[in-house]
Amino acid sequence: MSAAVGESDASRRSARSSMNTELFGVFGDREEFERHRDPTAFDVVLETPGATVGVRARDLDVDRRTDTYSTDAGGCALFGEVVEPQGQDGPARAVYERADRDVDAALDALNGSYLAFVDVDDDPFVATDPLRSWECFYADVDGTRVFGTDVAALERLVDDRTPDETAVLELLHLGTVLGERTLFADVARVPPDATLTPTGTADLSRFVYEPSEFDHVGELTRRLEAAIERRSHYPGSKGVLLSGGHDSRLLLSQIDDVAASYTVGSEDSREVRVAKKLASQYDAPHTTLEPGARYLYPSDDKLLYAQGVKEALHIHHAGYEDAFDVDVMYHGLLFDTILKGYFLEWDDTTALGATVPSNSLVDDPSPVDCLLDTLGFEPDASARLGTAAGDLLANLDVDVDLHVDSSWEFLADRFREELDACRERADSLHNATDLLVLRNQPVMPFRVHLADNYLEPFVAMDADLLDWHLRTPPGKRNGDTCRRALERVDEDIFEHAAPSKPHSSPYLNVAEELVRRVTPFVEEFERAWPNRGEVYDENDLAERLFPDHPAVRDLPERQQLRVNGVRWWLG
Repeated sequence: MSAAVGESDASRRSARSSMNTELFGVFGDREEFERHRDPTAFDVVLETPGATVGVRARDLDVDRRTDTYSTDAGGCALFGEVVEPQGQDGPARAVYERADRDVDAALDALNGSYLAFVDVDDDPFVATDPLRSWECFYADVDGTRVFGTDVAALERLVDDRTPDETAVLELLHLGTVLGERTLFADVARVPPDATLTPTGTADLSRFVYEPSEFDHVGELTRRLEAAIERRSHYPGSKGVLLSGGHDSRLLLSQIDDVAASYTVGSEDSREVRVAKKLASQYDAPHTTLEPGARYLYPSDDKLLYAQGVKEALHIHHAGYEDAFDVDVMYHGLLFDTILKGYFLEWDDTTALGATVPSNSLVDDPSPVDCLLDTLGFEPDASARLGTAAGDLLANLDVDVDLHVDSSWEFLADRFREELDACRERADSLHNATDLLVLRNQPVMPFRVHLADNYLEPFVAMDADLLDWHLRTPPGKRNGDTCRRALERVDEDIFEHAAPSKPHSSPYLNVAEELVRRVTPFVEEFERAWPNRGEVYDENDLAERLFPDHPAVRDLPERQQLRVNGVRWWLG
């Protein structure tokens, strides 16, 4: 495990490492770059008339991945996964040459999870992908704008590390910093579907909702198969993070040479038992990752991958590095949001404490109430959270005011601001709600860790799937549509039912859940993930993390972990 969490600020900061993969740049010449970073820390340093960019990545020689190209007149650096465009000399040259003719067309042609740096005619910029699946942080240092994928590298460069109080409150009460803020007032993030220039940011228009009628199931089937095929060529051994649910089994069914699959959970849990059956069905070796202290313990790596803008809780697998023996790691992240409308407000029915899911949306949605209930807000304890965290940070000489009259009202106001920012891209309140969550996706640290340690195919970020999301009416983006598409991909894909969905009918699932709940000696339905509270208590993490702060130990474990994350970053 990492150094003890209660150590001094100096020792904690010395323990903080950099990421294995990184893009860092300045809108300036190489001399300006070298004032901030050592060029030898990067595999490639790209010099153009308007900027200097360093890239460190394990996938520089892998087809459809990180790539660079330069001429005397300009250049391009693509960081991450770029499955399109393809070119004989690599995607970076193809993008540069297209941008020389039409910048918008060049960006429209990109497909994948990436950041794109382009300098044509001494007019440099950095573009995010349509959903900002890679963060690009930036700051103005001594009159020069610097940017990069590792916020720790940027916050070291700014003279003033004054906390952004709004961001701190959002991270503590919600677990996600909304919009473009970071924990540091002088470090910001490039918006989703936007560009960063030497003097500002500018919105692009690639992610705009335009619902229409077409064969939603058939098109989803075709596009899922194509998206996986585009990412099936990666060299080395392949692994899948496997649950007993619906999404990751799709990957098992379509990738022929899976060398390993991994499931976090107890051997006797229903989730693991189903995952083992799936692995056997598709001839993939399986490993169970038993929950314990390392499942929740906030190691330095976990906190680094959370980037100070999300809680590290969602990096379920980061404590199990010693168990992973693969080069490529597949996952089903964002399928629920992009394909199934998980965060939309459905007209569900509640009976006897169980919820019968509906495929119909409510007529008059209340997105703020719905999102506060769905995301990581814990209202009962939030009244104590500000005082407990404020006292702890004051002991570390961090000057931040964490008082709010009502945490609910504070977050509701922030959600309304974010919702308003989404409305011009959405034709309905339902679509604006989905866009808000996609732009502020709380689980992204999950993939940041994977992308930093493995070749990481991000299937859900395929441009064809994003287009399907934008063109499909929100009421059609549901579990039934997705299930029917998966059955067309592989007619045997549901041979082993998901632990919480043994039947295709939601009514039968709820009926079985109720029967199991009230019948003695019959196993109840379980949550997909291990019981967080039990793991936290069994391993005495509250006492280990906060031996001198009883007020923090009195908070729910999820809020304790957020307080620890804020302490780690602001120190």
